[in-house]
Amino acid sequence: MAGWHGHMGDAFHDRPTYHFLIGGQFVAHPLGWPDNPQPREDHIDYDVTICKPDDPIVQDIKSFRLTTEQYYMLVDPSNEVLATRTFSGDHLWWIEGTVIPVVWKRRWNKGRVFYCSIGHELDDLKVPQVTEIIRRGVLWAARGAA
Repeated sequence: MAGWHGHMGDAFHDRPTYHFLIGGQFVAHPLGWPDNPQPREDHIDYDVTICKPDDPIVQDIKSFRLTTEQYYMLVDPSNEVLATRTFSGDHLWWIEGTVIPVVWKRRWNKGRVFYCSIGHELDDLKVPQVTEIIRRGVLWAARGAA
């Protein structure tokens, strides 16, 4: 299973087993927290930090800057985190310095799960690093049994 953004990380709120499978659940978009009726107003510049540069999904991809929504998520500590985002505290002072995974992979029994929180708008998918990470992540997950 592979996917990105809300269709995967913000779905089936009443199904904890689903979130156990995915490895996380969306909580908020800091800036417009708790809910902003205009999602575009939640866009902010932030850095995506590649934290496992030897993994084939992110290999040779450098950390990069992005302008889009930021996802604050509850995440499973068993995820194999490939990229993160560190919150500045500019909008919600109490989360300053909080590091949240934005890309991870994990195993589910004999299967593979890949997730990327980036991808709210088409412009996000025009960022070469994002497109390549998603492409590689989908291919990794599609390889089948672990």
